[in-house]
Amino acid sequence: MAIIVQKFGGTSVADLDRIRSVAWRVKAEIDKNNQVAVVVSAMAGTTNQLVEWARDIGPLHDAREYDTIVASGEQITVGLLAIALQNIGIDARSWLGWQLPFRTNDVHSSARIEDIDVSMLKSRLAENQVAVVAGFQGITDTNRITTLGRGGSDTSAVALAAALDAERCDIYTDVDGVYTTDPRVVPKARKLDTITFEEMLEMASAGAKVLETRSVAMAMSHHVKLQVRSSFVEEDGTLVIEEDDDMEKQKISGIAYSRDEAKVTLVGLPDRPGIAATVFGALADSHINVDMIVQSASPDDSRTDITFSVAALDADKAVQVLEQQKSDLAFDRVIADTNIAKISVIGTAMRSQPGIARTMFSVLAEKGINLHVISTSEIKISTLIDADYTELAVRSLHDAYGLETS
Repeated sequence: MAIIVQKFGGTSVADLDRIRSVAWRVKAEIDKNNQVAVVVSAMAGTTNQLVEWARDIGPLHDAREYDTIVASGEQITVGLLAIALQNIGIDARSWLGWQLPFRTNDVHSSARIEDIDVSMLKSRLAENQVAVVAGFQGITDTNRITTLGRGGSDTSAVALAAALDAERCDIYTDVDGVYTTDPRVVPKARKLDTITFEEMLEMASAGAKVLETRSVAMAMSHHVKLQVRSSFVEEDGTLVIEEDDDMEKQKISGIAYSRDEAKVTLVGLPDRPGIAATVFGALADSHINVDMIVQSASPDDSRTDITFSVAALDADKAVQVLEQQKSDLAFDRVIADTNIAKISVIGTAMRSQPGIARTMFSVLAEKGINLHVISTSEIKISTLIDADYTELAVRSLHDAYGLETS
């Protein structure tokens, strides 16, 4: 019997009727003679309410107590789903993060999974009992509850699938697969039957909201086969596969975008060895993730400018951190711009087909869209543009690469 891990997000379990619907989806997998572990999120809106309460009761709250509060949403969902399964004749029980346990580090609200003990769970699965597991949560070596941060339930599901050596991890959400771009921006966007782990990882990091970067990276490193499916329609989804399975289909897979970007420029830095390390070391120490980086020369050969991108929510914090280092860095000024979007073209075709970059830059130039920063990887080209041009850029590039019909 194969082990299948199913993960249902907040919209999939938003109310009791949807939880009952999830129970029937679980039963359908059991009827295929599979063993099933189900990972669930909190009901839609619950976590936001819990976060709001935690912040209202104490803006400078204890992070350990914050995790205790926000982890409670999943506890409700696992209990409800276990009862819904029992009501349709399925043997099921709920598992909280500490009961397996999911062992994590002690970085509260963004913890990392270090180990999962699945011995008891495996024995229950072998007895054909469905395991309904709380996503997003774990426990430290000192027995404090932790939460995994954004996308934590996806990460929980993939980690559990890896620990169980599952046949597949199905991620159920409110979309029926991975598309060539956001269908809300380009209605003729096409659903992909397959996408490689590398492409999915690049799309997630570039702004696609279907899967979180951490879960894709974990699935890739542990060779966990993923499938993105809808909770609301009976259709095949998108399989995320190893590249070796798709080598003959070198292609541009999609256009991703993110409006949650900010551009920060340090003007007039001393052009000396180690200056960049000092800049980005200070940001790293403050837990600010930096994405795109470009360094350019100033008119004065002894000075240089460095431009980089961060999440828009981190822009003010990044400026504050750098201003605090001004006496050491000796720059002229720091400029932050939050009216920025990142546009990315992603696909394995970049390895074998020349002209991908030329097409991107030519199309954006024809539309009068200025490029602030450019970065590349083996299968991705990203650029920062003014946010007002986001939808125009996405639509134009989608047409230019023929993604509607390719």
